[in-house]
Amino acid sequence: MTQRQLYLAAYDISCNRRLRKALHVLRGYASGGQKSVFECYLTHAEKSCLLKDICAIIDPEEDRFILLKLSGREYIYTLGIAVLPQDGSFYYIG
Repeated sequence: MTQRQLYLAAYDISCNRRLRKALHVLRGYASGGQKSVFECYLTHAEKSCLLKDICAIIDPEEDRFILLKLSGREYIYTLGIAVLPQDGSFYYIG
């Protein structure tokens, strides 16, 4: 079974067209998130694909993107009505 790691992906993109494209790409990998920050459970191959896809969209002179590897769930703290990230079911079709 492939090991997935929890990542936090965030972007700040100045062009609306590139912003919509980046949002579409990240929603394909995310298990949750808000606005421009997403929780992603990724394998090594998925991480590489995500970075390749985002690199094809952003303008490195104007935009920002960060992908942070987070520790295991025992180190994640939530406040208020926040819910711990869930590693949902994933299906590959293709």
